[in-house]
Amino acid sequence: MRPFLFLGTRAEDAVAQQEYDAVLAGCGLRPDELVRVRLEQGPLGEVDPDAWSGIILGGGPFNVSDPEDTKSAAQRRVEADLHDLAVRVVAEDFPFLGACYGIGVLGRLGGGSVDRTWGEPIGALPVTLTEAGRADPLFGPLPPEFAAFLGHKEAVARLPEGAVLLASTDTCPVHAFRLGLNVYATQFHPELDAVALCDRVDAYSAHGYYEPHEQEQLKAAAREALVTEPVRLLARFVELYARG
Repeated sequence: MRPFLFLGTRAEDAVAQQEYDAVLAGCGLRPDELVRVRLEQGPLGEVDPDAWSGIILGGGPFNVSDPEDTKSAAQRRVEADLHDLAVRVVAEDFPFLGACYGIGVLGRLGGGSVDRTWGEPIGALPVTLTEAGRADPLFGPLPPEFAAFLGHKEAVARLPEGAVLLASTDTCPVHAFRLGLNVYATQFHPELDAVALCDRVDAYSAHGYYEPHEQEQLKAAAREALVTEPVRLLARFVELYARG
């Protein structure tokens, strides 16, 4: 099998490793079958689609809607690399799954827009599949409604031209969409469990996702939430796109 490519953007080593391990486990792959590139550490370089079965992009503290004068040189480089990659995977309809940050990267293509209108606080919320989501090869095996962990400052305000809406919450209209047949983005985190979410709450305490007095309350709520279905997207993505 050709390996899958995992792209990370988290500068915090422990959280970055935890994210990769969670995606690895969710996909049911070995490390040599899910090759990681940490984009915050250096340029992406040339990506040869023939070398890979598909690409998975993780989340992180970068937001495409951050004011330009607040973005670090690393963030601007990562955004440029991912924009070029996104244009290419959409043009070639190459298998791609972007979680959280990925929806920002894809959401600005083709007349789409991403802003702070539909941000949601950290926690678990019910995600509802659209009719197209229920019929979709990747999302269709999931229940029509399921709980997912999320927490984001920005979201898609206008879908890219030709995008198919796959899932929503009551407080964020675009939680997943597809471009072409094989390019996907989710606003929620399919890899997250309660332990990992609590660790991210601690790791990003200074990033403005919540008020300091909310930290322990958010972690307690995460431990009580029952989130079981989103991780199935990862194994399904591998099932659909693994190739020799």
